[in-house]
Amino acid sequence: MRPAEVICLKIRYADAGDAARLLKIYAWYVENTAITFECDVPSREEFGARIENTLKTYPYLVLEEGGRILGYACAGPFKDRAAYSLSCEVSIYLDREARGRGYGRAPHEALERALKEKGILNLYACIADPIREDEYLTRDSESFHRRLGYVKVGTFHSCGRKFGRRYNMIRMEKMIGEHR
Repeated sequence: MRPAEVICLKIRYADAGDAARLLKIYAWYVENTAITFECDVPSREEFGARIENTLKTYPYLVLEEGGRILGYACAGPFKDRAAYSLSCEVSIYLDREARGRGYGRAPHEALERALKEKGILNLYACIADPIREDEYLTRDSESFHRRLGYVKVGTFHSCGRKFGRRYNMIRMEKMIGEHR
């Protein structure tokens, strides 16, 4: 009888040295899916700058297993106005080989804890939504966020175009703090 396989996941803050691997994960989504409406893969320098700029204000977390980066979760401003300072937008991307294995929950929950410690009250996810599911986009991201406690609060109809097709965008929201 073989002993059960032990999976050791580590979540840590990203650093500049992670940019190439994180970009490789993200590039697959840009090139092969409508999950992101970004149509051109950013340069390594641009992606590294995004990480550094995020870390000035928000958490940018990396998920590792056995020293290999499997994904990341990060936050950014919901809107660039002082009145929105207690709200932020969140994103999560997993290596395509790590999807469907339950790995998304841990980095998202760690991100949520870090944001709550910063006094953030509202989390928003801006999610590509298929008019009809196709080979580029399903409703898996919406389902994932629902399982994490998000609720759908709006739809932007036919606002994105990628691969010659139109896609909706939905907004999902999760309250993580007390509104006084």
